[in-house]
Amino acid sequence: MNLEPDLIHFIVTVAFSFLVGLEVKTYRIEYHSDSSKYFFGSARTLTFVGILGFLFYKIDPAHLVPYTAVLLSLTLLFAIFYWGKMRRKGQSILLFTVMLCVYAFGPLTQIYPLWMPALLFVLIVFILNARRAIHKFTAGVNTYEFETLGKMVLLSAVILPLLPKENVIAYIPIAPFKIWLAVVVVSAVSYGGYIAQRYIFPSRGYFLMGVLGGVYSSTATTVVLARKAAEIGGSYMIDAAVVAATGVMYLRLVAIALLFSVPVAKSIALPFLLLSLAAFVVSSIYYSLGKRGVVAPSSSDQNPLELGTAFMFALLFVVMIVVTDFVTSHYGGVGLRIFAFIAGFTDIDPFILSLLTGYFNVNEQTVTASIIIAAGSNNLLKAIYAIWFGGAKRTYRSAMVIAFLGFVTIGWGVYFI
Repeated sequence: MNLEPDLIHFIVTVAFSFLVGLEVKTYRIEYHSDSSKYFFGSARTLTFVGILGFLFYKIDPAHLVPYTAVLLSLTLLFAIFYWGKMRRKGQSILLFTVMLCVYAFGPLTQIYPLWMPALLFVLIVFILNARRAIHKFTAGVNTYEFETLGKMVLLSAVILPLLPKENVIAYIPIAPFKIWLAVVVVSAVSYGGYIAQRYIFPSRGYFLMGVLGGVYSSTATTVVLARKAAEIGGSYMIDAAVVAATGVMYLRLVAIALLFSVPVAKSIALPFLLLSLAAFVVSSIYYSLGKRGVVAPSSSDQNPLELGTAFMFALLFVVMIVVTDFVTSHYGGVGLRIFAFIAGFTDIDPFILSLLTGYFNVNEQTVTASIIIAAGSNNLLKAIYAIWFGGAKRTYRSAMVIAFLGFVTIGWGVYFI
């Protein structure tokens, strides 16, 4: 038996509206059992609201005059109800928004495929049942960080498509689009690691802190862990975390290279994967020697997606491109390798991205060697930081390991590439 499409749409509308009404009733009993006399809407009311939305949209789908008139009438009724609720010091308009969603079921079932009203129904049920989880989540989240994320998304979505894809700035051998794209990619990777470290694993141990911290900045994580070692007197667990952060750094660089240059990513994959494996082997040994179950104190890690940080990264990126272009033009591949060693004692992301996105007068082999050398000298910097901030007696084990990895990495870049 073939049913008329309008009949199917009507049945779906009534069914979803009634089910939402039942969910609202459950919500009222669970959270507002003492105010049932002053509750706007029930299972029957919301079912009728869904029917009204269907019928009055069907009457005039072109101009929506009856549909709009009924919507305004329902809004007026709720305004009267809300005015009385405010006199009793109630302020929520949650159920009004649910009613608006139910009123939209009728047009949705007639205009869109079934998945659209079904998705709306699932979202309504999920959000109504997620009250406690949402309150718990928002209570522990620094909303300023999400405000920063929103700004970054806005800048990426609005500015990035508008930037020129050709080289339009003198003395900068790269298009503005690629400059900002590099900022967005690195910021997104760093922010993902930061969110995982701070919120998904809020009671993380030192080892997990090192692993996740290495996703957004192994250098910053090394400094934080070294300071922890200075506070508590050092431990194998902190040594394991410091070495693990460096192991993750190698994997992170391979992932970033893969996004911008697949050939370079393939070239650095073998040494970086082997070095990362070595780091995790040593880290696991330290972990087994350390005290299990140690929980790290709350840290004051800085949000890597601050707009000031993003713009500073863009500036450093441009500077590295200009300097790299000058070095390659005047000193060739040898000069670039020497500069890579020096750049490793700074933030290496801008330098590495300048190599991956720029078009310099060097071959792929030289670019690969320079990236490896920069990663190696950055390990030497982290070893120095570990000793400086943690004290030689507390962090010498991890410092020696990452320094050794640094020398091996530099040697690989110099002799094997």
